[in-house]
Amino acid sequence: MPPGYPFGGPRRIPRQDAESEAALSILIDFGRDTEFSFERRLRGYLGAVARAVGVGLESCTLDAGTPAAAYIALDWRLSRFPGHDLALVWDEVHGWAAAIEDVTGEAATALAYVGGEVLPDPRAVVRFLAAVRADDPDAGVLEAPVLRQAGDHEQLLAMVPASRS
Repeated sequence: MPPGYPFGGPRRIPRQDAESEAALSILIDFGRDTEFSFERRLRGYLGAVARAVGVGLESCTLDAGTPAAAYIALDWRLSRFPGHDLALVWDEVHGWAAAIEDVTGEAATALAYVGGEVLPDPRAVVRFLAAVRADDPDAGVLEAPVLRQAGDHEQLLAMVPASRS
C-alpha cells in the first residue's frame, strides 16, 4: 500500500458528466483560470483608477460577476447637489460614470458617463471627474452608452489594461 493512502491504494474518481467537464473547461484555459485572472486584473485596474483620483482601495468595491461592476467612494460633493456624496461607478456595459449617492447611501444616480471606452486609461477618468466637478456642461455623455454586452470575461480580460505598479 503506498504511503498517504490510509484505506488502500489510489482510486479513480469517475467524472460527474459531460456538462461538468464542459463547465470546467470554460473556466480553465490551458492552466489559466479566466475568472481568477479577470478579477485580479480588474482589481488592479480599479486600484489604478482609485489612486489616480486620490483615494485608496478601502474606498472601492468590486463585483466580478456578470455584469462586472465597481464603485469608488469619493470625499467630494458637487455644489449643485450639496447633500449628496459623489462617487465613480463602473460596469462592463456602460463604463465609468460620475454618480451622486442618495441620502441613505444605498443607491447612486449617474450624472454623466465617460463614454468611448469601457476601460479607459485612469488619466481619462481623472480628466472626466475634474470636468464634472467644475460643472463643465461637456463633461462626458448624459445617456448611458452601450459599449459592449455583459459577459464574456475572456474578451473583457484582454481589454483590461495591464497594471503599472
